[in-house]
Amino acid sequence: MQDERNQNQIIRKDARECFVESLSDAFSIGKAHFAFATYDVSRPAGQRQTNNIQIYIGMDEILEICRKLECGELRYLLQSKKKANDKTSLFQWLGGTSAEKLQSYGRSRADGKSLSRTAQLLPGTKADFLLVADSGPGETNAKGLIVPRFGNKPENHVAISMSFDTFSELMLMTRAHYNAWLAAEYVKRISDTAANTNTLAVPPVDSIEVEQKAMF
Repeated sequence: MQDERNQNQIIRKDARECFVESLSDAFSIGKAHFAFATYDVSRPAGQRQTNNIQIYIGMDEILEICRKLECGELRYLLQSKKKANDKTSLFQWLGGTSAEKLQSYGRSRADGKSLSRTAQLLPGTKADFLLVADSGPGETNAKGLIVPRFGNKPENHVAISMSFDTFSELMLMTRAHYNAWLAAEYVKRISDTAANTNTLAVPPVDSIEVEQKAMF
């Protein structure tokens, strides 16, 4: 399992006893996959991870973040929030797994609720950004969205301080790998279509032999 995860890893950014890694295993469904984790080095090897949260963000949103990074808009938004002492998020993502799906996977929660997973990019105090992921109980609303119901006490919490450059590297590397994957996917589709077309265009061997005999 660890070998598979490492093969999908695009980039990893570490902070104090925590990290976030970008993975390529959700590109086929149009999403970027970010794995957040905290660890305790005083624990025995193999038991050091203390929190783990999987966040999936649509690639359309990632591309828009990259646009804001490259044109300077995100830096302007960050500076404006810090100047106004505005601690609200620059970006926020809500997701999770419904209680019904958890049950079908055989992983139902003891409280019977859905699993809510959230992430947000906040203005930092000691660093430019604070990238935060939380998970805990949630409820599915009428629109099918999973709304968090853990207040300020999530079951899992990971907060990673990041400089502007570090966050940029995380996003831009994710985009670069997605573009490469997308290009390869289009090449594969074109190759498959061409192969199928050629297969249909070539007459069967028996037909060729019959035509050759008819000529004599």
